[in-house]
Amino acid sequence: MAEYRLHCFAQSGNAYKAALHLELSGADWEPVFVDFFNGETRTSEYRRVNVMGEVPLLEHAGRTLTQSGVILDYLAGTTGRFGPANDDERREIWRWILFDNHKLTSYLATHRFLHHFTQGADPAVLGFLNGRAKAALKVLDSHLDGRDFAVAGRATIADLSMVGYMYYGDELGIDVDGAFGNVARWRDRISDMAGWKHPYDLMPGHPLPPRGQTVSS
Repeated sequence: MAEYRLHCFAQSGNAYKAALHLELSGADWEPVFVDFFNGETRTSEYRRVNVMGEVPLLEHAGRTLTQSGVILDYLAGTTGRFGPANDDERREIWRWILFDNHKLTSYLATHRFLHHFTQGADPAVLGFLNGRAKAALKVLDSHLDGRDFAVAGRATIADLSMVGYMYYGDELGIDVDGAFGNVARWRDRISDMAGWKHPYDLMPGHPLPPRGQTVSS
């Protein structure tokens, strides 16, 4: 059995954040497939392991951890990769992880889910989510102007958190390349790192369910 076991599925950008950290760090890890699209996270068995009914879930050294930000922070400590060098960096890293969780991933992922995986989404809801996601992308794009990475001039868990959904392309329903050039260049800079893999190559569960299949979150 691998040292780290990550419960995940290929379409989850939140799970990808943890999977990418493990892969870029060269950690001994294995993915454990969670069949989200057939309701596994809603089962009583899964809820006994994670009451929140979400992925990612990380098993390591007798611990079970959930929530991508917590997992990234933990992995930075156990692998010695992508963490802060001092308290000022730690606070700045968490500033951007919290921004990601509340402003970027929260809207971008929900917009993508409704846009790509469901039928009959309310256009008003999609429009609201689209606007909020673009507002967050604009903030990130401005911050990345003249910067290679979000914090400290090197890749950190802040970058791995914010980039989680950036490789899903047209599924997002937002033209990142056309409208947010700094974000696109930053995304590509991360994908140029040794060991990088696309989420569909890194985690099980791809290919996607049939286009237009109605699912619930």
